Parts: sequence; C-alpha cells; structure tokens
Amino acid sequence: MKLYVLNGPNLNMLGVREPDIYGRQTYGDLLSYIQQICQREQIEVECFQSNHEGELVDIIQSAYGKADGIVINPAAYTHTSVALLDALKAVALPAVEVHLSDVSERESFRQFSYPAMACLAQIKGLGFQGYEKAILLLKERLN
Repeated sequence: MKLYVLNGPNLNMLGVREPDIYGRQTYGDLLSYIQQICQREQIEVECFQSNHEGELVDIIQSAYGKADGIVINPAAYTHTSVALLDALKAVALPAVEVHLSDVSERESFRQFSYPAMACLAQIKGLGFQGYEKAILLLKERLN
C-alpha cells in the first residue's frame, strides 16, 4: 500500500507560525512522525508540501496510478479551493482531510471545506496524531 501525504501553505513554518495554535514541533518533526507511523504499519509513503495551489493539484493528479490513498492538509486552501476538490474527485482515490487545529472552533471563515467534499473523513484538532488517525483509517479502508 502506498499513500501520498500532502500539506498546504505555511505548514513548512510549523514551530514558528502561531505556536500557541500549532505547537512548537517543526515540519521536519511532522515528517519524521509520519515516516515512523508508516514504517510501523508497513505503508509506503511520499510526503509533499507546497505553498502553491497549482502544485498541490499537480501532486494530487500525479497520485493517479501511483498511490492507493491520500492524506491531505489543505491548510488555507481548505476554505477556498474548488481546484483541490476537483483534483481529488478526478483521481477518485480514498482521501482523508487533516487539520492540526480544530478549525470548527476558530474563525467563521474556517467553517467550510471544499476538499472535504471528496474525502472519507475530516480529522481536526488532534495535532500530529490526526495524521496517524488518517493513515490508519485509510489502511483499514484499503484492506
């Protein structure tokens, strides 16, 4: 089984950006965490991060025929990107949306997600553990 894990804008700034919301762990720490989970679960994983919507669309499209599922943290594009929604729908791979913070308890504009419309689930507010939950959910679904 192979998963793509995609992270959107500003996740490369983990540990620096709003540590009261996102914590002090870095993006490197997140990648290590994901790698450990996938190694333990015997899942091949490729991780990507981009601050550019089109690049994220390209990565989703490249998953077709290469990956069995997608974990996506669209970050700010959650609330604006029909393009990410359409890309997820186009490849039709099982996907789970993840957010480090609980977006439902934040600003009103964060209450709606376009990509979630093409996802099996949305996991929010669990920090790094949300990625583990998403990976395990996809593993269960794909087995």
